Parts: sequence; structure tokens; C-alpha cells
Amino acid sequence: MTALNLPTAVTESGLARYFKEAWKYPVLGAKEERLLAEKWRDEGDVDAAHTLVTSHLRLVVKIAMGYRGYGLPVADLVSEGNIGLMKAVKKFEPERGFRLSTYAMWWIKAAITEYVLRTWSMVKMGTVAAQKKLFFSLRRHKQRLGIQDSGELNPDQANLLSEQLDVKADEIISMNRRLATKDLSLNAPVGQDEGSTVEFQDQLQYEGASPEESLADGEERGLRHDMLRSVLDMLDVRERHIFMERRLKDDPVTLEELGQHYGISRERVRQLEARAFDKVQKAMTGEMADREQAAEEAVAADAPFLS
Repeated sequence: MTALNLPTAVTESGLARYFKEAWKYPVLGAKEERLLAEKWRDEGDVDAAHTLVTSHLRLVVKIAMGYRGYGLPVADLVSEGNIGLMKAVKKFEPERGFRLSTYAMWWIKAAITEYVLRTWSMVKMGTVAAQKKLFFSLRRHKQRLGIQDSGELNPDQANLLSEQLDVKADEIISMNRRLATKDLSLNAPVGQDEGSTVEFQDQLQYEGASPEESLADGEERGLRHDMLRSVLDMLDVRERHIFMERRLKDDPVTLEELGQHYGISRERVRQLEARAFDKVQKAMTGEMADREQAAEEAVAADAPFLS
């Protein structure tokens, strides 16, 4: 994508200002978003792409703030997330009925996740989903069990976590030591305000489900998204259209409207929708089973993690 002029470059000293600027850009409505996406894709309108990107900067910030507990500069997390956002805008297909925020979320998370793993990898980090999940879920499970987030795990704690996460105790101990090598404080200062330290956690409140829990499954969800697109291509034109209009849109089209469009009854539309849904569900279930089996075989064949 052609370079875009985003708000002032993200730096640790200018985070508060960047956050304020990011929130100045209005959230787009569905129709305006689609129009801009089509102008960018079909005409290469850079201004349209710029509007799409800037209207979602706040989404990048919210997601990036969820990673601040890993001791990495928030400015770098935001920058990586912005790269993911621009990739999402470049590949966005508005005619599929998804909102850009839903599509871009996974690109943003993927970019930040890879940056975190790449930065933390003092030794080679495995690429299988189970290993990445351990990295992002260990701290959360320690908090749930009341285990201090710093210091060495004793055997009882390691065994308890092993049962919770279904991971070998020695792998958990190794990962815990790696996590302990970074400053995990959420209270790192981003600047000074009349002598009082302003902390990262004071800048923005993350609202929603635990980002660590969501991001741990990001890779799997990305695969599901790709599989859904592939499965939809297996449906005939009418089934695919009805399925997308009824199941994938924020504001589903009514059975009556679709019936008028195709010159059939509402009940027939309902039957076609149910048939399409059944095909998608069966295909997705079979594909996921195949992928899970392949992942298990890969894990079994791989050397012990962090040995």
C-alpha cells in the first residue's frame, strides 16, 4: 500500500498526544465504509484508504494496550498494529458483507502477536499454536490461581498449571523463566504531568474480553476465517448469497425481501438458508478436524519445547 500520512509518529514520549489524535477521527458507517473500500480497491483512491485506516486507529490502540503487560514499548506495539491495519485495508473485500473492523482485528492482532513473539524469542520460539498459546495464557492462569507473577514456580504450582493448561510441567517452568526476564509492570511511566508520573494504564482502558485469551486463539480463528471463505465458494450462487445476507451481515436481510428478489416464498428461502448453513457447518467441522489432527501430529513429532 502507498505510504499514508498518519498522526504524528508514535513514540513513547508522545503516546498521550497520539491517543488523542487517534480518537479525533470519526467512526464510519457501514455504507460509507463500503463506498470508500470500493474506491480504494477499484480506483486506487489513496484518500479513501487513508480515511479507512485513520478511522480504525483507535481499534489498534485498544488492542495494543492489551499487550502492555509484556514489558514492550507501547509505541512499538501500536506501530506494529498499524502495519497490520494497513494490510487489512489492502486486502479487504467489502462485498463479502463483513465490516472492516471485524476483518482488520485479526490482522492487527497477528502483527502485534508476531512482534511480541519475535522480540521475546531469546531462543527460537516454536510456531505451533499450542506453544504460542502457552506464551500468552500462562500469566492469566497464574492470576486465576493466585500465583505471584514473579519468581520461580515451585513443583506444586508447576503441576497445577500443567493440569490447567495440559502442558508438561518442565515446559511451564521454562516459559515462566522466560517471562520473568522482562519487566512485566503495567506501571511504566510514559511522561510527566506537573511532577506526577503518568502510567500506561492511565492512558486508555481496554474494554471487552481478555485480550490475552482472544489473542491466544488468534491463529486458529484466522484459519477459520480462511476456511469459511473457501467453504462459501462450494455453495451455488443463490445459496451463497442467501447465507451471506442472512448469516454474515450485521443487519440481516429479511426472508420476505430475499423471497421477492428470487421470486420464491419465504419458506423456500428459509429452506435454502438452512441447507446452506448445514453444508457450511459440516465442511467447517471436517476441515477443523483435519487441521487439529495435523497439528497434534506436528507437536508429537517436534522436539520438546524450549529444551
